[in-house]
Amino acid sequence: MAVKKIKTTITLQLKAGEATAAPPVGPALGQHGLPIMEFVKAYNEKTAKLKGDIIPAVITVYVDRTFSFITKLPPVSAMIKKMLKLDKGGGKAGREVAGKLTKEQLTQIATDKLADLNTDSVEAAEKVVAGTARSMGIQIE
Repeated sequence: MAVKKIKTTITLQLKAGEATAAPPVGPALGQHGLPIMEFVKAYNEKTAKLKGDIIPAVITVYVDRTFSFITKLPPVSAMIKKMLKLDKGGGKAGREVAGKLTKEQLTQIATDKLADLNTDSVEAAEKVVAGTARSMGIQIE
């Protein structure tokens, strides 16, 4: 089997099950001559059960104007907000506390997100999650 030559990769963060041809999808795929609606339908089918979450899609564009894509887990910040039931993080990180994250919640998010992070260590993943939480104004207990 011949290996297709990769032209580029595109990363988009879209709401699960709610992608449309409107920006950012249309312009990102259109400039490479890809079938926009084909991607939208495939993405919405694949993410329908996660509706409401932000699910990143990494699209690999090939020279022959075809594509493939994989979906990842939601961003760490979105996972923290969902776990703490927050609309947004604190506006003034370090001075304003938006919420508190327990050690158990921190470990849960780290183990869930471990596959998408560039580490195999749960301890290192916890540090990544803790750093994101701090920048959102979330305290770790």
